[in-house]
Amino acid sequence: MNEELEILQGAVAAVVYQNYDNGYAVLRLNCGGGVTVTVVGTIPMPVVGERLMVTGKWSNHSNFGRQFEAEFLERLLPQTALEIQSYLSSRAIKGIGPVMAARIVEYFGEQTLLVLEREPEKLALVPGISKEKARLFGEEFRRQAGMRQLMEFFALHQLPTELGVRTYKLYGEQTVELLYDDPYLLMDEGLDAPFHAVDRFAIELGVAADDPRRIEAGVLFELSYNLQGGHTFLPRAKLAAATAQLLSVELEAAETGITRLREGERLVCQNLADIDVVYLPQIHEAEVGSALHLLKMAQWPHPEPENLDRLMAKVESESAVRYSDQQRSAIRSAASTGVLLITGGPGTGKTTIVNGILSLLGHMQLKCVLAAPTGRAAKRLTEVTGEEASTIHRLLEAGIDPNTGRMVFSRDADQPLKADAVIVDEMSMVDVQLLYSLLQAVPLNKRLILVGDPDQLPPVGPGFPFGDMLRSNMLPTVRLTDIFRQARESLIVMNAHRINSGELPELRRVDRDFFFMRRNSEEALTQLICDLCSTRLPQNMGIPADQIQVLSPTRKGPTGTIYLNKLLQKVLNPPAPTKKERQHGDFSFREGDRVMQIRNNYDILWRKTDGSAVGAGVFNGDIGSITAIDPKAETVTVVFDDREAEYDFSQLTELELAYAMTVHKSQGSEYRAVILAAWNGSPYLLSRSVLYTAVTRARELLIIAGREEVVVTMTNNAKRSRRYSGLKLRLQGKGGA
Repeated sequence: MNEELEILQGAVAAVVYQNYDNGYAVLRLNCGGGVTVTVVGTIPMPVVGERLMVTGKWSNHSNFGRQFEAEFLERLLPQTALEIQSYLSSRAIKGIGPVMAARIVEYFGEQTLLVLEREPEKLALVPGISKEKARLFGEEFRRQAGMRQLMEFFALHQLPTELGVRTYKLYGEQTVELLYDDPYLLMDEGLDAPFHAVDRFAIELGVAADDPRRIEAGVLFELSYNLQGGHTFLPRAKLAAATAQLLSVELEAAETGITRLREGERLVCQNLADIDVVYLPQIHEAEVGSALHLLKMAQWPHPEPENLDRLMAKVESESAVRYSDQQRSAIRSAASTGVLLITGGPGTGKTTIVNGILSLLGHMQLKCVLAAPTGRAAKRLTEVTGEEASTIHRLLEAGIDPNTGRMVFSRDADQPLKADAVIVDEMSMVDVQLLYSLLQAVPLNKRLILVGDPDQLPPVGPGFPFGDMLRSNMLPTVRLTDIFRQARESLIVMNAHRINSGELPELRRVDRDFFFMRRNSEEALTQLICDLCSTRLPQNMGIPADQIQVLSPTRKGPTGTIYLNKLLQKVLNPPAPTKKERQHGDFSFREGDRVMQIRNNYDILWRKTDGSAVGAGVFNGDIGSITAIDPKAETVTVVFDDREAEYDFSQLTELELAYAMTVHKSQGSEYRAVILAAWNGSPYLLSRSVLYTAVTRARELLIIAGREEVVVTMTNNAKRSRRYSGLKLRLQGKGGA
């Protein structure tokens, strides 16, 4: 193998493979004279027809033979008319396909790209191209050129290429210039840049270790990073120590950085329960604002209707339900209460009470709206109430501010919700920022009914508002403890309550809806899960594979969701000549796959499958199936319930296979059958709350597969990670402003 660096120059003849996450690509490069070579390396956004000057060295791959490993590259515009036509025909510019490319090149020849860049209006001289199309083609060409240059800049500094796309959308053509001035701009909200990569980049550009920009970026990173752990604030001493350790600087430098940020109003410092604490401003506003709004709503007078007894009798008669005293009291409370919390485990009648409240408020001529944190939870709420429910984001009409790229809600204090009462289910999933956004859209004189189970997993985001509200004892609350007779017949329900009280679930019974299937090796466990999903449950119990959800506490490892998804895809949706695929990282998306959206995206357009409506926004946790993959248009079509959305290949980082998912991701959903993989893992994940949440996801059948010792460990592990949150104290009037 020749270790000397060489330079190759040529036109891209084919893109064999490209990874949109890290920019890695495999190309066939036509070097002229009939010589075509394989080039591999970080080559972001390659396009057939473009010319590259690649510096690297030769190697021999055990499977693919001799190939050229690129270490540096320079992009050169296609030169000949044939190369330009090939470049445009590869759909490098949206809207230009092979036919139109041929027409454009026939008209402008080797001047085509110059026209696109400097005088795109001339494209309207080509038959079939309007002035508006010509303008759009020019804009797209300049955008693509600018983005490719930025991708190369990011690749050179080992920054994620997908970060380059987000940064370009925010800062445009001035991105590189701005980053030279302040590399820590990459830490801005919405860019999700990894701090260590940005910090290394900044140091490469000459930023000193004790540079104030670096210290301040480190402080803000520590606070932002800890939001992921659920903390709304950090004690100041802990924040300073963590920042000093992160940056390898003196504690005094970190303290000074905190002070500068406070003086610049980029942090809020406060004394809470005799501890000096530090908040990000938006989180402080959300926590303080939520507490004030909830207390004011709870104090707002709602006189009890004079005919309440008659209305209750009517509700009970129409529902054909004989309410318990506890249920009847809860329903009556909704008539005269501004804020009502309803909590209880499975089988305690939460749904019955919600239906009763809906009926009562309806008889009082009050308009109610229903919401839940996720699409799956909203769908389930619709099914059990018969009334239309939406996600909280959709209820608040979420969107993206085109100027900042940040999420905004159309519904707020200036444009409140047009409802007399708002009922929210699965409140344990709602973090403090989403709660505050909801409260801003609910006027103080309206009603708010919050329903949830605080023993399930806490929100992914900061705070634990529902738990804090309950523990504060400052808001009217109905705590349901009685398990109804029909629920007692379910071993799922009874075992859930056993787990929650610290007792081992009954694993020996095989006559009801809860089964334990022991396996002593990882291979045997994964084979069992595949067999249950593909043949045993569909054939023996009549439960189709698409109504079975595999859950695991963890993503990684031999029984984690990543590996299980690959195995389940093979047995449930194997490759076939009739199914198109799209390679993405280490696996392929395939037509027919079950997939999940893993982050909120307010820009993705969707249309109802019956054509009745269009809209935008697909949200974290939404589950759908791939119905079409178009390699030419580079799109993947996914149907989420009754909505059809189209993804560019570059957006596939937002999707995951969903044959198996983590217990955390399943929260708020209910499935006909659940299979839980019980195997070794992190003590943080093998907890009672994870086991309890997994069990309560099953409606008809729950199978725990794996090792009994793991079930014992999870049941006994009642530890919850401590969250720094001030909402409880603020509701109790102990938190200040």
